[in-house]
Amino acid sequence: MGMEMSFPANYHRQLLGTLESIDLERVNQAIDWLTEAREAGSAVFVAGNGGSAATAAHFVCDMVKGASYGKQSRFRIVALGQNLPTMTAYSNDVHYSDALLEEFKNFARPGDLYMCISGSGNSPNVVRTMEYANELGCKTIALTGRDGGKLGAMAQLGIHVPEPHMGRIEDAHHIICHMICYCFMEQPER
Repeated sequence: MGMEMSFPANYHRQLLGTLESIDLERVNQAIDWLTEAREAGSAVFVAGNGGSAATAAHFVCDMVKGASYGKQSRFRIVALGQNLPTMTAYSNDVHYSDALLEEFKNFARPGDLYMCISGSGNSPNVVRTMEYANELGCKTIALTGRDGGKLGAMAQLGIHVPEPHMGRIEDAHHIICHMICYCFMEQPER
């Protein structure tokens, strides 16, 4: 009688394959762009939808505290959509697909950096903000999954996880975010 692989063991095996698909050169490019933004005093805006919004907020927390605390050079970085009253007011009174965009318009300037995280690459609120960021003259980064969606083609720098399973896409995005922030936390020259 053959032994069946347990669900956790199978998930683990598949996740290792997903992690192997991460393009580390593109992650290094994102680190370079974030370094340039910090040195120029440019703002960095990070956005996502659903679970990706939580990943964006976690990434910003790590960058604000872990990558900036005690350092002379600090990141001017914020996660869009975290102000619940603003998010719900725009969603209710304008449209949900404009909620991130309208918040972004209040603060973004040419030369700032917009980084979005989307498993599908097609979340309208994140896509509309990407369109505006590109028009404004911001640098744009997208962490995507599946086939990359609209964001994959729109971003100046795409870090694509070619995986259909949303859980493993989100796992990989979280690890990419940790690769970036821990580079700044653990390397003194950063």
